[in-house]
Amino acid sequence: MFRRHALGGVSVVALQLVLLPPATVASAQSARELPSVTVDAPRPAAPRAARKPAAQPISVSARAPKPVASAANISGQGQAASGRLAGASAARDQLSQSPSGQTATTIDRSRFDDRPAFSVGDILRESPGVSVKQGNGPRDLGISIRGSNARNGFGIRNIVLFEDGFPVTQPDGLSRSDLIDPHAYGAVDVIRGPSSALYGNYATGGAINFRTRPGGSIDGAEIGSEGGSFGYLSNYLAFGKKVGNFEGSLFTSDVRGDGYLGNSWFNTQTVNFLGTVKVTPDDRFTVKIINNDLTTRLPVRYTLSNYYLNPYQQGCTNGKSFAAGCQTVGLNKNGFNTLGGVDTETALQAGLGRNDRRTIVGGRWEHDFDNNTTWRNQFVFDDRNISQPTGSTSAIGDYPSYNYMSDITRRGEIFGLESTAFFGAFYNTLTASGDTRFVVPGGNAALGRLSGNTWSETTNYGFRAREELKLTAALTAVAGLGWERTHLRGVNTAYNYKDATGIATTSITTADRQFDNLAPELALLYKVNSDWLLRARVATGYGTPQASNLFVLPTGAFGNNTQLKSQTNLGYDVGFDWTPNRTVTVSATGFYEFFRNEIVTQAVTGSLNSSYTFNAPRSEHRGVELAADWRFLPGWRFTAAYTYLDQVYTDYTENLASGSTLFSFNRAGNKIPGISPNELTARLGYDHDSGRLAGLGGFVEVQWKDSFYMDNGNLQKAPGYELVNLNVHYKTELASETFKSLNVFFEVRNVFDRTYIASANNLQNAMKSGVQDVATTGTIYAGSPRAFLAGMKVAFR
Repeated sequence: MFRRHALGGVSVVALQLVLLPPATVASAQSARELPSVTVDAPRPAAPRAARKPAAQPISVSARAPKPVASAANISGQGQAASGRLAGASAARDQLSQSPSGQTATTIDRSRFDDRPAFSVGDILRESPGVSVKQGNGPRDLGISIRGSNARNGFGIRNIVLFEDGFPVTQPDGLSRSDLIDPHAYGAVDVIRGPSSALYGNYATGGAINFRTRPGGSIDGAEIGSEGGSFGYLSNYLAFGKKVGNFEGSLFTSDVRGDGYLGNSWFNTQTVNFLGTVKVTPDDRFTVKIINNDLTTRLPVRYTLSNYYLNPYQQGCTNGKSFAAGCQTVGLNKNGFNTLGGVDTETALQAGLGRNDRRTIVGGRWEHDFDNNTTWRNQFVFDDRNISQPTGSTSAIGDYPSYNYMSDITRRGEIFGLESTAFFGAFYNTLTASGDTRFVVPGGNAALGRLSGNTWSETTNYGFRAREELKLTAALTAVAGLGWERTHLRGVNTAYNYKDATGIATTSITTADRQFDNLAPELALLYKVNSDWLLRARVATGYGTPQASNLFVLPTGAFGNNTQLKSQTNLGYDVGFDWTPNRTVTVSATGFYEFFRNEIVTQAVTGSLNSSYTFNAPRSEHRGVELAADWRFLPGWRFTAAYTYLDQVYTDYTENLASGSTLFSFNRAGNKIPGISPNELTARLGYDHDSGRLAGLGGFVEVQWKDSFYMDNGNLQKAPGYELVNLNVHYKTELASETFKSLNVFFEVRNVFDRTYIASANNLQNAMKSGVQDVATTGTIYAGSPRAFLAGMKVAFR
C-alpha cells in the first residue's frame, strides 16, 4: 500500500499526600503565568460547580498586548501544570499529554484534517525528533523518538504508547500501529527523552499519547471517504455526543487497497470507542474499547542490489522465470528440513502475509476527594492474536495481557509554595505460548512441522512519584522517581529434524531472569518573560529484553541468549521556547544521552528466525530538535520540524566467525546503524478566510531524510531522499438542519516520482574470504511512487 509514509523528592510527595491539608491556589500567581504554547484537543472542564474551583489561568485576551501563537505542531513545553490547570483531575490528565519539564509536542487535528490520512506517519512527521519506517503491513510502522526504534526489526519498541491515557504497549514492551487510524484522533502528544520515572519500563525514548475526539466536539456524525492510487479506499464513520452526565464517541473504519509493492494487498477494519459517565459529582467512569482486524499479504524484504533492480517487486509471480531483482524465499518441500529439497518461491507464490487481531478493553474510575485531590484506578485487558507467515517460517500465537494502575494526584502548597504531587503503583503481566512453524511450498502459506515453541511470562510491578513545585513566579522545579521490578520466565523448545523420517528431537532452553530498575528525573522551567521559556532536564530510562530475545542465537537458530541485560540511558536536555507574538513560535532542544548495554537487533541469515538481539556495552546519542511556526502574512503559514542525530558506539567489540577462526572488530566510534543524521518536514500553506473563496487552501510539503548506515561495520549505506507533496482543500459550513460542514481535498504525494527506501532494517556483518563484509540478507522496502489521492467528509448535526 501507499505509505505515508530522588528519594528526597519521594519523601516530599508522601508528606504532602498524607500530612498536608488542601490549599487554595493563589490567583495572583496564576495571573502571572505564561500560557502554554501547545494547543490541546478539547477537554471537558475539570472543576465542579458545587465547589469553589481552583484558580483559572488568565485568558490571552486579558493578559497582554502580545498573545501566544497558536502552534499546534510546535514543541513548546509551556508552563507548569500547577499554573495552567484548574484541578487535580486535569493535572493528572496532563501527565499523559505534556508533563512539565519534558520536551513535548502536541499535534492538533487541524494539521491533518484537510488531507488524506492513511497511517500514523501522516501525523507524526509534524513533530521534531520523530522518524518512521515502513513495517510489516500497510499501517505497521516502526516509530522512533530520537532513533529509539531504529535498532529493531519490527513493531515499536523503546517508547510507550497510550490512547486516551490507556496503555497500548503490552508488558513485553511491544507496540504495533496497525490499530491506529488517524481519522479517529483529535490530537497526538509526543513526549521525547528518557521517561521511565513517569512511564516505566521501555520508555528510554519517550512516550506518545493518542487522544480520540471527545463526543462533545463531534456533536453529531461525520462520514468520510478517501481513495486513490494503488486501489486505496478508506471509508469511516465518527459519531459523538455529550448528553447530560455522559459523553461518548464511536469511530469505525474499513480500509483496503492493492498496495504499490508486489504481494501487498490489504484489508483492515478498526473500531474505537470512548465513553465517560459522571455518576456522582465526585466519581467518573470511563470505558475504552479498540478492536482491529488485519488481513494483508506481505512482500519479502529485499537486498540493496535487488532494490536498485526492482524496487517495487513487480513481475515476481513465478519463482522459475521471474523478473530481475525479485527476492525469493527457500521453503522445505517436506515441511521440516532440507533433505526433501528446497523450493525457491516469491512472496506471491508462497502466499506470505499476516492475519492478526488486536482487542483492547479498558476501564477507569476517578474519584475526587475534593477539588485538589483525585484518585484514579485503571485496568486494561489487551489481547494480540497473530498468524504471520512472513518468510520460511510462520509465527502463531495469542498474547493476552493485563495492566492495573492506581494513583493519587494532589494540588496544594508546601511551605507556601504552589505544588502538584503524584504517587502511583502499577502491576502488569503477559503470559503467552507462541509457535514457529515451517512454511511449505504451494501457496496460501501452508504450514509444515513445528520448528519451535516459546512459552513466556512477563511481569512488571513498581511505583512512581513526582513533585512539581513552583519556587518563584518564574521558576518551577520538577522531581520524579520510578522503581520497577521485571520478572521474565520462559521455556523454548526447539524441534530438530535430522533425517527424512520427520521424527524430531527436542532441545529445551529455560530462562528465569529478574531485573530491578530505578529511574530518577529532575527538571527546571524558567520564564524569563512572556516571550521566553527556558528549560533544562536530566532524566533516566530503562528497558528490559523481551522474553523471545533470550532464545535466538547470532546464526538465527534457537538457543541460549539468556545473558542479555537491561538497557539504561541517562539523558540531558536543554532548550527554549520563543513566542514573541501571535504569528511566531520557535522551539529548540539539544540533548545528550549516555546508554549502557543498549539493546540492538539486527537481521540474520538463519532460516528459523529473522533477527538476533545483543547488548552494546556503551554508546552515546546526541542531537538537536528544532520546530518553527510562522504566520508571516494573512492566510499564509510556514511550519518546519527538523532533527539532527549523532549516535555512536563508545564500547563494543563484535566477534565474527569464519569457519573455525574468530575475528574481533572494535566498533567504538562507529555510527549506530539505522540512524538517519538529518530529517526535515517543512510545509508552506495558504488558506483563504474571507469572501466567496473562504475555506479554499493548499500547501506544498517537503520531506528530507539523510542517508544512514545499515551495519555495525559502517560498510553499507541506505541512500537518503527528498519528497515533495502538493495539497488542495476546501472546507465550508453548510446552512442546513441536517448537514454541518463539507470538507474536500486532493493531494499528490511524491510529486517528482522519486524512488526511495521507506524501510531498511539493520544488517549483520559477515566474513567473506577473510574480509569483513555485509550479509546478503533482505531488509529493505521501497517507498511509494507518485500517488494521487482525494477525499471528502461530511459532518451531520
